[in-house]
Amino acid sequence: QVQLVESGGGLVQAGGSLRLACVATGRTFTFTNYNMAWFRQAPGKEREFVATVRRYGGATYYVDSVKGRFTISRDNAKNTVYLQMNSLKPEDTAVYYCNARRGIPLRRDYWGQGTQVTVSS
Repeated sequence: QVQLVESGGGLVQAGGSLRLACVATGRTFTFTNYNMAWFRQAPGKEREFVATVRRYGGATYYVDSVKGRFTISRDNAKNTVYLQMNSLKPEDTAVYYCNARRGIPLRRDYWGQGTQVTVSS
């Protein structure tokens, strides 16, 4: 099993920045076996994909609405994935969830508990 714990959320004014972090732990866990991602869920909305980074940090993908503003990265020595969020907008307000995805031998996802990000105007 994999446990994911997010941190770094909070209240920020529009145009500001936050950096989220997600630390992965487990009794039997190899961080580099997992692609990592961030999702978010705004009140009354479905959970939305935000960004992902491959196992060794080579490839990243972002939802169009955050391209140029958010950066996902990972530190495999610390079993941690980050989401640097700049130029925040009120529409970025959501609970942000960390996701770990294993593809081999079968796809499996693990989720964190979420961290609240609130952007005021």
